[in-house]
Amino acid sequence: MAKQKNLIFYIAIIVVFGALMYLITKQGEKLEVGEFAAPVLPHASSPFDQFTVAFSKNLAHPLSILLLQIVSIIIVSRLFAYIFNKIGQPTVIGEIVAGIVLGPSLLGLFFPELSGFLFAKESLPNLQFLSQVGLILFMYVIGMELDLKVLRNQAHDAVVISHASIVIPYFLGMGLAYYMYQEFAPANISFLSFALFMGIAMSITAFPVLARIIQERDLTKTKLGSIAITCAAADDVTAWCILAAVIAIVKAGTFVSALFTIGAALLYVLVMLFVIQPFLKKVGNIYSNRETISKMIVALSFLVLLISAYVAEIIGIHALFGAFLAGVIMPANMNFRRVLMGKVEDVSLVLLLPLFFVFTGLRTQIGLLNQAHLWGMCGFVVLTAVAGKFGGSAFAARFVGQSWKDSLSIGALMNTRGLMELIVLNIGYDLGILSPEVFSMMVLMALVTTFMTAPALDLINYFFPDKEQGGAASRLYKILILFGPSAKGRKLLRLADQLTHKNNAEASITTMHLTPSADINPNEAGSYEEESFKLVKQEADNLKIRIKTIYRATNDIGKEVTRETKKGKYDLLLVGSSRSVFSDDVVGGKVKTFLEETRGHVGVLVDKDFEVADRILVFLNNSADLFLLSFAERFVQNNNAKITLIDPSQLAKNDPAFKTAVDKLGMEESSAATLPETELLQPDTLAGFNLVMISYTAWGDSDEEHQLLLAQSASVLIVKAPHS
Repeated sequence: MAKQKNLIFYIAIIVVFGALMYLITKQGEKLEVGEFAAPVLPHASSPFDQFTVAFSKNLAHPLSILLLQIVSIIIVSRLFAYIFNKIGQPTVIGEIVAGIVLGPSLLGLFFPELSGFLFAKESLPNLQFLSQVGLILFMYVIGMELDLKVLRNQAHDAVVISHASIVIPYFLGMGLAYYMYQEFAPANISFLSFALFMGIAMSITAFPVLARIIQERDLTKTKLGSIAITCAAADDVTAWCILAAVIAIVKAGTFVSALFTIGAALLYVLVMLFVIQPFLKKVGNIYSNRETISKMIVALSFLVLLISAYVAEIIGIHALFGAFLAGVIMPANMNFRRVLMGKVEDVSLVLLLPLFFVFTGLRTQIGLLNQAHLWGMCGFVVLTAVAGKFGGSAFAARFVGQSWKDSLSIGALMNTRGLMELIVLNIGYDLGILSPEVFSMMVLMALVTTFMTAPALDLINYFFPDKEQGGAASRLYKILILFGPSAKGRKLLRLADQLTHKNNAEASITTMHLTPSADINPNEAGSYEEESFKLVKQEADNLKIRIKTIYRATNDIGKEVTRETKKGKYDLLLVGSSRSVFSDDVVGGKVKTFLEETRGHVGVLVDKDFEVADRILVFLNNSADLFLLSFAERFVQNNNAKITLIDPSQLAKNDPAFKTAVDKLGMEESSAATLPETELLQPDTLAGFNLVMISYTAWGDSDEEHQLLLAQSASVLIVKAPHS
């Protein structure tokens, strides 16, 4: 009745007020003076022609073009980022390649009309301004990602290596400028300006890319990872200060006149560090224990960012330096920074930053390198860059006492240039210091040096392998526990303990948690790791067992797990069940990948309030299930478990191998059940067990049985046999 009443009221309102608006319109027409004619669109003889003309006009409107550009850029950049991530490269490589693909080097070459429409020359200023906003936000985040405490704690070796990795390539860059100046420098650009910019372009390291590579390779807690992160942080701070000075010199024309700009810059930096930073620290302390911060504080933070960028720009040291410094002076409290970065990162990294890559790609004209000597010069640029950064960093690291392996690894990591190099190159291009040919060569150099990082590290690890532990360690029974939610990790750890309880000295248990994104910053990763392992470590303390922990952020969980199981040579991988988006199968989704690709045993726990495994039902489907009895034996030895078999083929009686394995279990005759499955798979019977073990192949053979087990049994452990 109420619904009908509401419907009648709704219709009455529409009819009555619609009629009144119509009357007002008719009366209003009487107020018109003179004749009014509807505008007629040119060349439109019919209503449909008028629509098509208007549609074409709207299609070419600057806002429409800009929105279409953003949509195209995001789609292509995400596609290439995904492809390059799959081949073990940082996503930034894919995004840079996406920019080149959408630029004149490929899209403009093969589809000039489409390129001319999508990236018309008159539309590029809008794209450039948006990309600059994205860069300002990005540099703000980079500043917040830097932990200056790391520099204070490990300053000695790191600063020596970092500054050597700047000075040596800077020298080589200036030498390269001397060689290139007459042929490649733009007209009316002094040698000093050209040389200074070539030097800084050779010296830069991409801190964010390096940090994520270290994170993905599980080097964060190692000595190598710690030194590399510190070197990159010191490199970033030093390089951006040098860049600010170089920009000041270039804009002023001479070093003497640039002293005024540098003096103003120093005053600005001192005000930021000793006036603004203490004030922001007080604000951060107030909000240190809060999950959210008010819009007023967010507005204040953005105001500091924008004013800092503005002052840096008008002084003459570039807005990006101001954004970077604003991020550095934000309160050191990580909760405060995490909230701010969460508000900025997605917009800057996903929406606006790809615009910068494409804008760079539009400037990169590989077609200009149309002669052999130009490609030879490009190769020489790459060689100089690698020799300076890789060689300089490795030499300095070895000099301060690092091993050859760590020295070369530091060199490979510091040689990563990524996005930071593109920022420097675009500044040089905007100032007219770099010609289109040199700009294209340098972009290719940034691509090559970033792309080579992962293969170089793999090659170094190949020639300098880690020494494998021998002796007793080689006899350990190794279990890897992969968990998502902490509560599931506790259950899996409990299960692992009951497999090894009485022989803990001969077992090694490693717990592993993966964050399904490689784009989180290193500081956040530390907080995620601590929170993820909190309950698992508590459970380990309760069980009085020692565990190892592995934490990684990755975009390819399946690949990461497969790599770790191969590297660690684990006897058993334990995971929780996981359904696929397209299926209700509890061994679907990512788990399917582990089962199919992992060489060792894999156990999938379908948890139903699992606590203990001391009354176990083992399902023997065929002769391939012999390995299940070895797990049953472990439960008997370590947890005094009672085993019951579902053995419809009477393998325990007829097959010698099964008979021997059953004898080891010390089972009573009645426990080796040979009754029909239909009698054992009854609710009353299943209620007597707290764990059911079944092989992966048996699980997949019959839907009805495993659905019944799920519905009526306790927890189920689905075990896959190893494959070669």
